[in-house]
Amino acid sequence: MVEVVPVHFPEGTAIAVTVRLPKTTLLAVTTDHGYIMCGALDVGLLNEKLASRQILAGRAVGVKTIQELLDAPLESVTTTAEEKGITAGMIGREAVIKML
Repeated sequence: MVEVVPVHFPEGTAIAVTVRLPKTTLLAVTTDHGYIMCGALDVGLLNEKLASRQILAGRAVGVKTIQELLDAPLESVTTTAEEKGITAGMIGREAVIKML
């Protein structure tokens, strides 16, 4: 099952995507500029093999719902995210707002 819902902030609207797969759930909150995602996101891959794309993204681990993703500290972020002031340890919601 795939669920797509808007997430409203005073700064704008992001889109939350939940993909329920056998024995796992993928979670992402995306904007026009970047996204945060659950532990399935490979930040190392984005930074190394896809560096030319300059992807603005962060990863939170141990989250099971969109609310937990928004409330969790980011475990890692891409180099491009760091350049935009989004750092590891930043709460997911704060990172999304910076991506709006």
